[in-house]
Amino acid sequence: MRLRNRSEMLINGYKAIAPNQALITSKSFTSSLHNLQMILVKPPQNIVFKESDSIDITITDSLLKNIKKHKELRFIQGSYECLGIYYDDLQVYSICGAIDSTRMRKLQHLYYIIVGVFGGGVLISAILSFLIVQEAFKPLIRLGKQMQLTTSTNMANKVNEGKGKNELEQIAVHFNSMLDRLNQGFEVQKSFVQHASHELRTPLATMLSQTEAALNRELTNTEYKRTLQSLQEEQIELIELTNSLLALSQFENISSRSVWPLQRIDELLYQSIAECKRLFSDIDIDLAFENTPSDEAELIVNGNDVLLKSAFRNLIKNGYLYSTDKKVKISISTSLSTLTLSFQNKGDILTPGEVDKLFVPFYRGRNASYIKGFGIGLSIIKKITDIHNAKLSYESIGFNTNKFAISFQLKPMANYHKEISLPNKALYN
Repeated sequence: MRLRNRSEMLINGYKAIAPNQALITSKSFTSSLHNLQMILVKPPQNIVFKESDSIDITITDSLLKNIKKHKELRFIQGSYECLGIYYDDLQVYSICGAIDSTRMRKLQHLYYIIVGVFGGGVLISAILSFLIVQEAFKPLIRLGKQMQLTTSTNMANKVNEGKGKNELEQIAVHFNSMLDRLNQGFEVQKSFVQHASHELRTPLATMLSQTEAALNRELTNTEYKRTLQSLQEEQIELIELTNSLLALSQFENISSRSVWPLQRIDELLYQSIAECKRLFSDIDIDLAFENTPSDEAELIVNGNDVLLKSAFRNLIKNGYLYSTDKKVKISISTSLSTLTLSFQNKGDILTPGEVDKLFVPFYRGRNASYIKGFGIGLSIIKKITDIHNAKLSYESIGFNTNKFAISFQLKPMANYHKEISLPNKALYN
C-alpha cells in the first residue's frame, strides 16, 4: 500500500511540472521507507526520473512488458519488494521499490532463534547422549572390573544382572553362568586331585609298611609268600585305580568324537554278563525283556563297544557287591525313541544325601564301608553315559531294592536301515 501511495505521489508530481522542469521529492516523501527506489520510465527504456543516481532495481524489456500487460505488477528483485504501474494516458512506467526493514528484522530475529535453538539442541543432545552412553556402559564397566578380580581362587563375586532384559544384562547373566560352570569345574578338579592323592597314598603306604616289616625281621618262606601275595593284591588295586584315573582324564578327549559306529546293546550286554560270571562264580544274573521290540533298530545305538561294556560290567559288579543275595536283575525296555536298561539288586538303599553325591569321584556311601573299592565306578559310568548322550539315574524301590537305569535316545528306524543293513539275528540269545 505504501509503495502504491509513493507511486501515486510520484506520478502526480510528474503531471504537475512543466516538461522542461526537474521533478523534486521532499525528505518526508522517501524517509518512511527503507532505501526507497523510485523510477519513471518512458518506452522503450528512457528513464525520465530516478530518486538517486544509484539504482539497484534492474529495468529490462521483459519486465516492462509484464507491467504493461498487467497494468499493475508486484514483484521481488533481490532484497527489494517492488510495484510497477503503467499509465496509459501518460505512456509512462512508474516503478517503486524498497526494502521491508520490518521483515528483515523479523528474519534476522528468526535467524537468531533458529541458531539458538539449533545450538541449544546440539548441546542438550550431546549432554543427554553422554549421560545415556555412560549409563549404558556401566554394566560393561562393572563386568570389566569383575573380570579383573576373577581368578581361579576367587569366583564367588557376581556381576549385577539387573532384570536381565537388555543385551548388556544378558551378557552379565551369561558371565555369571560361566563363572558358576568354571567354579564347579575347578571344585570338581580340586576334589578329584585331593581324593586321587589320598587314594594313591593309602595303598602305597600299606605296601611300604609291609615291605619294611618284612625287611626288619626274619621270615619263613610261608610268611614271605604271604607278604608277597598281600603286596600283589595291593599292586593290582593300585593298577586298577591308576587305570580308572587315566580313563577319567581321557574321557574329555573321547567325548569330542561326534560319530560312533552302530552297536547292538543286547549283544554287548550278553558279553558283559559272560565276563562278570567268569569273575564272580557265585553271581546270579536274571535278564529279561519287559516288552518285545517291534524292530531290531530299537536295540541299536551309536556308541563305543569297549566303553559301553565297561559301564555294563561296573553296574553288574556294583549290583553283585552291594546285594544281600548276590543276585542282579537286568531288564530291557524298548520303544520307538528310547532304549532303557535297568539293573536292580536287593540291599541297603541310599539316603537322599548319598544320592546327591552318588556320581562324585571317590565318594562312598555308608553301605560301602565293608567292601573294597575306590568310589570311581559310578563316576566312570556317568562319564560314559554322558558322552553317549544317554541318561543315568538311580531310584530306590521299597525298602531294600536299588535300581540304576541307563536310557538311550534312539534314531528314527528309517535312518538305521539307511545307514546299515544288519543280518537277521534272534533278539534273545
